[in-house]
This record gives sequence, C-alpha cells and structure tokens, in this order.
Amino acid sequence: MNVKFRLTLMSFLQFFVWGAWLITIANYWFGTKHWDGTQFGAIFATMGFASLFMPTLTGIIADKWINAERLYALLHILYAGVLFYLPQVESPNAFFWVMLVAMCFYMPTISLSNSISYTTLKSTNLDVVKDFPPIRVWGTVGFIAAMWITNLTGNKASANQFYIAGISAFLLGIYALSLPKCKPSKLISEKASLMQTLGLEAFKLFANYKMALFFIFSMFLGGALQLTNAYGDVYLDEFKHFPKYAESFVVQYSTIIMSISQVSETLFILAIPFFLKRFGIKKVMIIAMMAWVFRFGLFAYGDPAGNLWMIVLSCVVYGMAFDFFNISGSLFVETSTTAKTRSSAQGLFMMMTNGFGAVFGSLVSGWMIDKYFTKAFTDVQSTSLFVGSEPTNTHLLKYIKEQGVSILNNGTFDKTIYMKDWHHIWLSFTVYALVITVLFALLFKHKHTRAEQQAIEAINH
Repeated sequence: MNVKFRLTLMSFLQFFVWGAWLITIANYWFGTKHWDGTQFGAIFATMGFASLFMPTLTGIIADKWINAERLYALLHILYAGVLFYLPQVESPNAFFWVMLVAMCFYMPTISLSNSISYTTLKSTNLDVVKDFPPIRVWGTVGFIAAMWITNLTGNKASANQFYIAGISAFLLGIYALSLPKCKPSKLISEKASLMQTLGLEAFKLFANYKMALFFIFSMFLGGALQLTNAYGDVYLDEFKHFPKYAESFVVQYSTIIMSISQVSETLFILAIPFFLKRFGIKKVMIIAMMAWVFRFGLFAYGDPAGNLWMIVLSCVVYGMAFDFFNISGSLFVETSTTAKTRSSAQGLFMMMTNGFGAVFGSLVSGWMIDKYFTKAFTDVQSTSLFVGSEPTNTHLLKYIKEQGVSILNNGTFDKTIYMKDWHHIWLSFTVYALVITVLFALLFKHKHTRAEQQAIEAINH
C-alpha cells in the first residue's frame, strides 16, 4: 500500500476520534446530564492539563525506548477504553477525572502522529515540506467527517458520540501496528540534565521582554480557542427553546454549521503566504486577534433566521483567527531563537496556547458563565418571557420536562431551572478579545526582520 495513503488514513482517523465528541460534548453535559457550567469548564481544561506534560513524556519514551508507532497504537487503544467507560459515569466530578485520563492518552498522539509521518516520509526519500501538508489536511477532513456523522446520526447530545470515537480509536490503534517501524533515535544524551531532557530550558526565553510578552499573549489567545470549542455547538442548539427557531436548519444541524469553521481552516491556510508577504508577522498576528473579536461579536448578534449570515460568517472568520496566529506565531518563534533552543521554544509556544491557555480559558469561562450569565427561573411565566412565547408552547414544556422539573398548580416549578444568556456571554468574550488585541498592538514592539522575510519566502515556494 502507498506510504502517503497509509499516513493520510492515519491523519484522518487521528482527528476523527477527537471530532466525534469535542464540539458536541456540551450538548451531552448540559442537555442530557444537566450538570453545571463551572464543572464543564474543568472538562475542557483536562486537554490543557494533559498537554502540559504528556507530549513531552511520551516523546522521551519514543526517542529512547519504544517504537513511536507502537506507543501511538497503545495510547489510542487505552484512549478507546476510557471513552467506552465515559457514558457509565454519573458524577460530574468523576467525569472530570475520567476525561483527564482520556486526554492523557490522546493529546500526546497528536505530536506522535506528526513524528511518525516525518520519520516515514524521510525514510522513503519523500519531501517532508512538500508531502506532509496534503497528508495533514486530511486530519481536518476527518474532524469534519466525525462532526457530521455525530450530528446526522442524531447523537450530538447522546453518549453514543463517545462510542463512535471509541470504536474508531480502537481501530486506529490496531491499524497503527501495521505502520512502518519508527525505531527510537536515542538522540537524548545520557548526560543531559532533567531540564534539558524535558525541554524546560526554553523557559529561559522569558528573560527576554519581547519573547515573554509574546508567550503571555499566546496563552490569553489560547484561552479564546476553548470558548468556541466548548460552547459554540450548545449555543446554536439552545435556539430550539425559541419557537420561531425550533425547526430551523441551524438547530437541527448545529454541528454541521459549526463544521464550517474547520472547512474555513483548510482554506485560510492557502491564504497565509499572501498575508505574511503583504503585511508581515506582527500585523498578521493582529489580524488573527481581530478575527477572534469578529468571531465572538457575530455570535452575539446572530440567530438562525434573519441574522443567520452572522453565524455563518463567524464560522468563516474562525479559520483566519485560528490559522493566522498559529502560523505567524510559529514563524516568529522560528526566526527569533537560536538553533539550540528552537525546538524547545516551539514546544513552549504550544504549551502556552494548548496547555496553560486551554486551562485558563476553560476554567475562567466556566466559572464566569455559571456565576454571571446563567439565569434562574422559578415559574412558567418568567421562563416564557425569556423564550419569547406563551406559557403553553410545546418547546418550553419540552425543555421543562427535559430538566426533570414539574409545574405546580400555581404555575411555579418544583425546583429552579437555568438558562444561559448567550448574547451577553458572547459579548463578554468579544470585549476580552478586543482588549487583548489593543494591548498586543500597543505593547508588542516588533519590526519585520530579514530572517522573517526569508522564512516567508520559503513558505511561498
């Protein structure tokens, strides 16, 4: 079988097993389990916690002791096992710990899949620069395919999303055992210090004001990514409580609408060389940050009817927000560090965005939404006012029933029900992104360098 095809299949499944639940888990959490928002924020933080140490540890193991493809296979099989167990968990606290274990198995496989691809391409005398991007883009296709399957099979709020991901992860684990062997390189010196071995020497870069500022802003922007991953789909799904939107395409296929974001990613990657050549790295970073402002602002004012274009455009600008900062940021690190610290610095960049940033964004947003943007209702009339309909509408009654609430004879509920104020949630995120953008533009002093120009020219070619 063709090597590039085998790696393409691996890349497709690598992100399929994540996309099957990542965007839709909020529907399961809030719509099926009715657990609170603070705890949900902690669930998304598990990805950040796992990203802080697991990729480094598994990288060391693959470099020194175990074939990368075997370690990769083992991690996916273990990840599958945890996913199969997740639907049995009935406590939000227990769910957090089980999900943390799942993420400790899954998150390092992202870097391992890249490593396997690089090693295999090089060993077969293929061009990594030319041949890897077309392979990697199928990962995004896999993520989109998983989202569509979860939605179209009616499982965006059910435990079946974890079974879809689990079965696929198990099959990927078995398949990975057939991949070309990637033996340990043993490049890590036995005399290397613990700091060197773990790649922590890159933290010395914080002594440089500009690098420290860049990494700090990377963390804050990394937090923004978690907000739409965590809440985007459930936000669209909750329009079903409004009668005039309940039967709309957006409500029925909210996950498919959200997948426009991933499609946009693949398209904006093609535009990066033009923007970098035209504007330079700093301005492209600022463009990415402004895209986050529009991402949240458009969500704040969008709806499935007259303002559907806002929801669609929000998904489109996501590609610019995500790709432009990741690529330009990576180029900034590449051209601002020495060969000795470059790899560690790139790892630190990912750690600040996907590690510390993810933890910060998930925990703070969960707490903030629960404390300031969740409305409590104790009677039918107040709730019907919120959804803009008569107290007898079937959508409201269905929602009340889903919450496990009974209506007493005097029109009050036997227990309080909660609804989220999505308009102000997205507005607060908009302000957050705008503040970051303005501060970055004012504080981050950077001039286009010759090294950056050469790197940009390399991308263009």
